[in-house]
Parts: sequence; structure tokens; C-alpha cells
Amino acid sequence: MLVAGTTATLPDGEIAGLGDAAAQARQAIANIEAALTRVGATLGDVVRTRMYVTDITRWEEVARAHGEAFAAAPPVTSMVQVAALIDPRMLVEIEAEAVVER
Repeated sequence: MLVAGTTATLPDGEIAGLGDAAAQARQAIANIEAALTRVGATLGDVVRTRMYVTDITRWEEVARAHGEAFAAAPPVTSMVQVAALIDPRMLVEIEAEAVVER
């Protein structure tokens, strides 16, 4: 299962954690978890993530949030800096790949 680029967007369309890269990473991961749950998967099924950040100097904040979420079974991951995301308030976007046995 592939979860497309996911941001800290809340159900009402607002962005969580304005100015806080770690909070945005946590919300993006929560959004990924919700998508996985809808198809009977969990964060434990994730085997790869890709993190896009607008400021690589804040990598530790994002990595810490990622590590908290995936502590039990860390997936292969990469983090790259991008010039911008679709909304200038967004600091982090995360993609995930999960393997789910059917």
C-alpha cells in the first residue's frame, strides 16, 4: 500500500503545528496512520518513508518525531529538502509504503 505525500492538514483544512516542524511531522504521521487504519494496516506495516522538509537544518526535530512513531519497527527512510510545499505554512510532507498481507 502506498500513502501519498501527507502533510499536517487537519480534517477542517487547517494546518497543525504552524511554525513547528516536529508537530507537523507528528500530525502527518497521524494522518498516515489514519489512512492505513482504513485499509486494515498499521504503522508497523510501514517499510519505507520519504520525508520532504522545507528547512533541512530542522532535520533533528522531524527525525525525532518520526523515530517516536516508528520506534518499534523503524522503516527505511530518507529526508530531503525541497524549495517549498504546496502551502507555505507546511514544513513537512511524508510519504509511506506499507506491506499488508491479504
